[in-house]
Amino acid sequence: METLFTRLGFSFFLLYFLVSCDLSLSFSPVDNYLVNCGALLDATVDNRRFVSDSSDSSHSHLSSPQLFSLCAGTLLPGLPPIYNTARVFKAPSKYVFDVKDPGTHMLRLHFHRFSSPQLNLADSKFHVLVNGLVALTNFSGGGSVGPKVIEYLLWFNSEKVEITFLPAEKSKFAFVSAIEVISAPKDLILETAQSVNGDKVENLKKQAFEVMYRVTIGGPKVTPFNDSLWRTWLPDDDYFKSKEGSNRVYFSGRIKYQEGGASREVGPDNVYNSARLIESKNASIPNVNLSWEFPVIEGYQYLVRLHFCDIASISLGLLFFNVYVNGHLAYKDLDPSAVTNYLLASPFFCGLGS
Repeated sequence: METLFTRLGFSFFLLYFLVSCDLSLSFSPVDNYLVNCGALLDATVDNRRFVSDSSDSSHSHLSSPQLFSLCAGTLLPGLPPIYNTARVFKAPSKYVFDVKDPGTHMLRLHFHRFSSPQLNLADSKFHVLVNGLVALTNFSGGGSVGPKVIEYLLWFNSEKVEITFLPAEKSKFAFVSAIEVISAPKDLILETAQSVNGDKVENLKKQAFEVMYRVTIGGPKVTPFNDSLWRTWLPDDDYFKSKEGSNRVYFSGRIKYQEGGASREVGPDNVYNSARLIESKNASIPNVNLSWEFPVIEGYQYLVRLHFCDIASISLGLLFFNVYVNGHLAYKDLDPSAVTNYLLASPFFCGLGS
């Protein structure tokens, strides 16, 4: 599952439902900026090289009247090296990236609130703008323990991406640990999404999204190393509410990606080869359901993305179910095999506005 929610004027919630390692890392984005902020040297994380923003090879133009770098000194065991430093801003500052491939991009902002003899990053308070749109307001770098990664899916049709950091008060400052700006695959965002009340949401690809939750169903955590878009998928245990009557299902065969369905970039094998399942007994309909709950912020619009892959059936035409979102019937008698041209273990996904 994923949750996308946008402060950039549009908010979405992404959920993956019946979700499932031959791993293809063939995706090669045209725009691929990985910046190690505040560092003097490059750093490698999950076989990806984050280039120091002090180096001309970062291809990011950093402008600031008052900036300095900060080092944590001792890095916690297992923590990627990009979180050992930060770029700190005491005045409005911005990174500028050239856009060679207009369209949807993935933007990830990495923060790690460490303390050093010079400064405690927990004292920060700042805003972040992306091409003039507000992405973060009165932000302080996330939780007190461990790094925080905030991810957006944004449509860029200009030749530049400007990420601006603004201290919220004169006595405060802004900081960032690492930045990713990456061209997204063209099939990552659907053109439209069906609203739970039956209306269409048009021009979905040109909206701004913030990822709130990205959850794999029934399986273990999926790390960026095992995802061709370098995403993290958390286990669904903390959100799953139907503790009785369901089983976890695991699949060791080949996930059969088809043209027009979900690609490996939409969801990797590691996601589609696990699921949760309710089985009927004696041809009766089970009096239980599969249910997940995710905290969201009231007043925003959300997108629920449902990903399906029938890895449980032993033959076609055995799996039918209804899907509800906040009590609204979204799909009735859904048969995954009918959507996938009657092929098992073939993934597809859809979007619902809520």
